[in-house]
Amino acid sequence: MSDQTPQQPGPAGPDGSAAPANPDFDAMTRDIADVPAVEVITTVAVHLMSSAAVNLGLAEEGSEHKDLDEARKLIQALAGLVTASATEIGSYHAAPLRDGLKSLQLAFREASLVPDEPGQGPGEKFTGPVYG
Repeated sequence: MSDQTPQQPGPAGPDGSAAPANPDFDAMTRDIADVPAVEVITTVAVHLMSSAAVNLGLAEEGSEHKDLDEARKLIQALAGLVTASATEIGSYHAAPLRDGLKSLQLAFREASLVPDEPGQGPGEKFTGPVYG
């Protein structure tokens, strides 16, 4: 018996030949190394914002995906990321992220049946109390 995992051929390429089963991780590592940190941070922040908005019911089929517990977690993570990275990415990039975060925090307060006290909402331990 071998210690190696058997390699399965990947899907056929356009010319009919078998594509490699495993991606070229060295190439992927080089690619990610070329991406500036500010771009990685803002991309992650936008994903957190989008997911939080969906969980707040702000998508087209709003109430179908509404989950305030999930939204709270995402907003909390977003607040930590934005607050911690603001000095590193500069105000040009941080300002729109802060605006989006505040909008989500206010939307969360509005969507909650029993709103949190000011300073107790998601992410407010990082941003301070959020008022409309």
